[in-house]
Amino acid sequence: MGLKRALYEQELLRLQTELVKLQEWVRTEGARLVVVFEGRDAAGKGGTIKRVAEHLNPRIARIAALPKPTERERGQWYFQRYVEHLPAAGEIVLFDRSWYNRAGVEHVMGFCTPAEHQRFLRQCPVFERMLVEDGILLRKYWFSVSDAVQEERFRRRTEDPLRRWKLSPMDLESLTRWEAYSRAKDEMLVHTDTEDCPWYVVESDDKRSARLNMIAHLLSSVPYEDVALPSISLPPRPASTGYVRPPKDLQHAVPDHAATLTD
Repeated sequence: MGLKRALYEQELLRLQTELVKLQEWVRTEGARLVVVFEGRDAAGKGGTIKRVAEHLNPRIARIAALPKPTERERGQWYFQRYVEHLPAAGEIVLFDRSWYNRAGVEHVMGFCTPAEHQRFLRQCPVFERMLVEDGILLRKYWFSVSDAVQEERFRRRTEDPLRRWKLSPMDLESLTRWEAYSRAKDEMLVHTDTEDCPWYVVESDDKRSARLNMIAHLLSSVPYEDVALPSISLPPRPASTGYVRPPKDLQHAVPDHAATLTD
């Protein structure tokens, strides 16, 4: 039995209010926060990222969801394209998948060589240690979903025209390579679950609980404080100087579709 919607929405709103406070602390303190979202396909990463960012200022908190690398990027140091998206002072970046593509899909699907995969596992802890030593707050979350729940979510996507776009050929391939992805994840954790940059596993068969658990943990892991915001008072509206709006029939109006609806 999953978490009831009313209780979920009440707690989500409370946590989102705290996320706004966290954002203001990041802004005023000049902190840099990076949150990495990883996990199996259909594990609930996207929905959680949406709830995290929903009430945040997009000028402060942005989502980095990188497409496949260009030909030029393939010739770069592997981490280089991700470095460009790291936050400056006073910013938050939410990575919807990250440099860990090399430990997962690239490795399992053969998009990188075994040597490149092993080099990644050696370099990644060093790379992340450099970020942390430079003052970046790095949090890494792995969303774990069972094979049965993943398959059911894929099946629902095939039947939902609003979510079919989420079902890519790579998603379908992940069904037949479940154990290969499991082994890749286990090897990744052995090398990159470090004291400096630990992984936090989010059990996500229940999406509502997963979202609340992840956000609550993130908030508990950052030493943010309430920031006193300046009071805001609206200025008085000045007296009219005689402006008259032009006739509406001189403009291209959007048709009133809402008026055609009935209960």
